[in-house]
Amino acid sequence: QVQLVESGGGLVQAGGSLRLSCAASGRFFSINDMGWYRQAPGQRRELVARITKGGTTNYADFVKGRFTISRDNAKNTVYLQMNSLNPEDTAVYYCNAQIVTIPTAYDYWGQGTQVTVSS
Repeated sequence: QVQLVESGGGLVQAGGSLRLSCAASGRFFSINDMGWYRQAPGQRRELVARITKGGTTNYADFVKGRFTISRDNAKNTVYLQMNSLNPEDTAVYYCNAQIVTIPTAYDYWGQGTQVTVSS
C-alpha cells in the first residue's frame, strides 16, 4: 500500500524557519510531480509549491522568495524549507504526489502536519 508520511511541522515564532519532509513508501513504479498544499481553518486547501520529477518548480505568489521546495528522487522524498514565516502561514500542510503504479497513476495525499506561527 502506498503511503505519504510527513514530518517537520510544529510551533515557531514569526520570522523563524521550519523544514517539512514527506516520504513515499510502499510498492510503486515511479513518482511524477510532488507538491505541498496547505489549509487554514475555514479556508480552502491551496497550492504552496510543486516540483516535477526533473526538478522544475512553481510556487504560490505568497511564498515566493521565502519557501523552497526540493526532492530527493533516490529517497522518494520531497522537502519544503520555509523561512521568514509569519502568522498567516499557520495551517495544516499536506504533501501530494502523483505516484505511478502500473498501469496508471494516482494522486496520493499525506495525513497533514500542523504548522503554527506565533506573532
